[in-house]
Amino acid sequence: MVLRKEKKNRKFFGTRRWGVGNIKNARGAGGRGGVGEIGRLRKHDFTYITAKAPWMLRKKGFTPVNKKKMKEITLRQINGMLMVSTEPKAVLEFRNYKVLSNGKLEKPAIIKASGFSKNAAEKIRDAGGEIVVLANKDAKAEEGKATA
Repeated sequence: MVLRKEKKNRKFFGTRRWGVGNIKNARGAGGRGGVGEIGRLRKHDFTYITAKAPWMLRKKGFTPVNKKKMKEITLRQINGMLMVSTEPKAVLEFRNYKVLSNGKLEKPAIIKASGFSKNAAEKIRDAGGEIVVLANKDAKAEEGKATA
């Protein structure tokens, strides 16, 4: 026979202690399962943590130095820096940055960076600027070892 409705649990109705032994055992945060900030990392809001606050979770391991991703900077950000400067052709250096083509340059500039997107390089040259590709420190160290 199919069970259509679960039986109501009336086991602890009318009792003061509802299965915790002495009433002292149910006092404090332990009886409530750690409701509050301490419970957040344990069980209650675990889905909240993973979705909204991932920095609260521990991280494991480390990122090797030579595997780190380059940071990004856009032409719009560089153009803002150029508008502030008073030099006719400013020299800007961005080590471990890749220049992306979002935006445009209004002044010519010499831009030194570790990487350039193809469109960013074209836009810089069209504005009358120059690009200089910087070698990473790790690549220089490997070249020195190879020649020795």
